[in-house]
Amino acid sequence: MQELPSAVLFCCTMNAVRSPMAEGIMKRIHGKRIYVYSVGVRRGEPDPFVVQVMDEIGVDLTKHKPRIFEELEDDSFDVVVSLSPEAQHKAVDLTRHNACEVEYWPTFDPTLVEGNRETMLDAYRKVRDELEAHIRKRFPVGGMARE
Repeated sequence: MQELPSAVLFCCTMNAVRSPMAEGIMKRIHGKRIYVYSVGVRRGEPDPFVVQVMDEIGVDLTKHKPRIFEELEDDSFDVVVSLSPEAQHKAVDLTRHNACEVEYWPTFDPTLVEGNRETMLDAYRKVRDELEAHIRKRFPVGGMARE
């Protein structure tokens, strides 16, 4: 049985799309068994498409306010997962002196998709579903939480 971390940080460029999705999915899957947080390199603005596609899977992100690395009160995470190249560089800097795993999951930025509303929503759904699949594989439900 795989051992699960006790604390995971997801990070992306603006903490408005990818990392809040990952945080919400992880919390939905593992509840309070694992402490989960997310931040960005720069502060973005809440994204209504994120709220809609996450609501479709039962995750409420209406109250999410984008946060940045500098606002972290604690940097003692077991795993830091970066979802963008910019966030990867920041994650490596953050964990330079910590015993912590840093993983890079290159994740497409759905805000780059142009088209009608449905085309854009489909891009967000695809990112959401890919993140969920990756989270379920890396942090399986049957895993044992660290003490």
